[in-house]
Amino acid sequence: MKFRTKTRIMTRTTTRLKARNAGRTRRFAMGSTVVLVVTSMNAPAVLGFAGRQYHHYVINQPGYKAEYGHWQTVSFPAQFRINAIHATLLRTGKILIIAGSGNDRRSFDANTFKSLLWDPVRNSYKLVPTPEDMFCGGHTALPDGRILVAGGTLRYEALNGSVKKAAGTMRVRNENPDAPHTFPKGTVFTAPDGREYATTAEVTVPAATKRTTAATTTVTAGEQHVFVEAVAPGNAYVDQGPAQYTVKGLTGADARNLYGMGERMTLDKQDFQGIRSAYEFNPDTELYERVPDMAYARWYPTLTGLSDGKVVTVSGLDDTGQILTGNDNELYDPATHSWAKAPDRYFPTYPSLFLTASGKLFYSGSNAGYGPADKGRAPGLWDLRDNSFQAVGGLRDADQLETSSSVLLPPAQAQKVMVLGGGGVGESPASTARTGIADLTKAQPSFAPGPDLPAGGTRYLNSVILPDDTVFTTGGSRDYRGKHHSDLLKAQTYHPDTNTFTVAAEPTVGRDYHSEALLLPDGRVVVLGSNPLFADKADTEPATFEQRIEIYNPPYLFRGDRPELTAAPGRAALGSIITVATPDPAAIANAKLIRPSSVTHATDVEQRSVALDITARTAGGLSLALPGNPNLLPPGWYMLFATDHNGTPSVAHWIQVTA
Repeated sequence: MKFRTKTRIMTRTTTRLKARNAGRTRRFAMGSTVVLVVTSMNAPAVLGFAGRQYHHYVINQPGYKAEYGHWQTVSFPAQFRINAIHATLLRTGKILIIAGSGNDRRSFDANTFKSLLWDPVRNSYKLVPTPEDMFCGGHTALPDGRILVAGGTLRYEALNGSVKKAAGTMRVRNENPDAPHTFPKGTVFTAPDGREYATTAEVTVPAATKRTTAATTTVTAGEQHVFVEAVAPGNAYVDQGPAQYTVKGLTGADARNLYGMGERMTLDKQDFQGIRSAYEFNPDTELYERVPDMAYARWYPTLTGLSDGKVVTVSGLDDTGQILTGNDNELYDPATHSWAKAPDRYFPTYPSLFLTASGKLFYSGSNAGYGPADKGRAPGLWDLRDNSFQAVGGLRDADQLETSSSVLLPPAQAQKVMVLGGGGVGESPASTARTGIADLTKAQPSFAPGPDLPAGGTRYLNSVILPDDTVFTTGGSRDYRGKHHSDLLKAQTYHPDTNTFTVAAEPTVGRDYHSEALLLPDGRVVVLGSNPLFADKADTEPATFEQRIEIYNPPYLFRGDRPELTAAPGRAALGSIITVATPDPAAIANAKLIRPSSVTHATDVEQRSVALDITARTAGGLSLALPGNPNLLPPGWYMLFATDHNGTPSVAHWIQVTA
């Protein structure tokens, strides 16, 4: 599949110990450097055991934690360790971690597909029955808190030289206007010269359409495609030209009405192939529930929730390994459990699409990799109502948006989207430190330069909105999939109010491809996954999937008592005013609703932080006003945080926003 350094000199501490002990926050702008040294010692003298011990001592001091935060590593019992490809925070506070086959061909061949439910508060976990390979599908939260999971893997890629059986796309036609026809996996199609090719999946071909006029009756065959491969290996089955194929075993009218139109049958490289299947995960039963299939198979799709509760689904590789052309976008309606046609628009795979306050979708340009370099890469605003697209330019290093991170900056009312890092198309070693910010409140928005990432060129960066209105960013690598031990053991926090980064405590686990990060209701950040290609700097030893989980405790958790929300409603309507209880209303500086994350491949279009107006303070509580715009505050489940004047948040209260 497309797409660590783990060794690190970690004995450096700061000369700013007084500032640390005072718990003072320091910020630095782009281009500046923080130099960390051990007092009276040179770096080479502290590379051994003593240096590591001293480093461990320093990072566990209260003053250090209050300025930089603190990491802890979690390792599950062996039977509960899975390859975290997808992660979604549920309204129950548990995290749904989906591996599917987990980018493991042996698991795929054995039909071993996994999902894990983890409660990070109780540290309890259980495996969830996973009916199909959801590896590299798409997902989003629905208004009732269910999680729509659509697409996944039908077939793994086969690289050049490894393909043994000639294969290609068969377009199966049905000239019978009275009934569709389903062909099981393994159906054999025979070429005019007798060569045979078998389907790799079940396929249903719609009935033909019949149009009758006064003079004529016209029948147009129904058609559906399916991937086929030769029944035996070898060059003898390679066929460069189109041909009409018969279906083995059919007789009479069926043999006349049902046939295949074969394209090139080759031994060329074969890409991953997607599935049409869709499921809703129910947080109450903790089970997947089947819903109708999509019209198109998808692998690497993006699902974005809209203000009316529907979900627009775009892009992906289909069930023949070809990238979808853009005239195959779909809308899912959870009220009717049905799919419908969506406006046409081409995007590369896993495009970052954010719902804006105007109802338009903003495509930041961030994506995860499949598709030509010269098509669908430019950012812009997509209006689903008239299918117009307004380009948004001005981004530096615009050719390095693949594997970049994008985030709707807090508060969502500001309507600013930030793009961070990224790399060149495909297996390019290029990466950029660039950030850019687009102000979507302007009539003609464009990107303005943001501060460069302190770690330099970074791809696969994860970005998480925190309840103090900052954005925590962590991990990534400088090269493609961490090649040459290029994982960056760095983290930093972006401050929208000053447009600057501050350094954060450094993680100990490298994270690149197939990694995720998300905010917990208690204000901590969970970081999962990583799928580097190699385990050594020379890129000669294959790497294993990173199954350790890290939790980052931000500095605000080490600054004394936290504010409390002792009571809040479980539901609230858009535009309404709610009353919450807190023992010290005067201590609350602001409140916000943060939508829980649903993240994969550094792509998280779900998270957003919506500020609430404090309209009244009483002896034991606050009145909070919710915005009335469903495009700004899409109906669904949110975490309600109250934050004090030091930026310290309460533990969140779950609330369902309704229309």
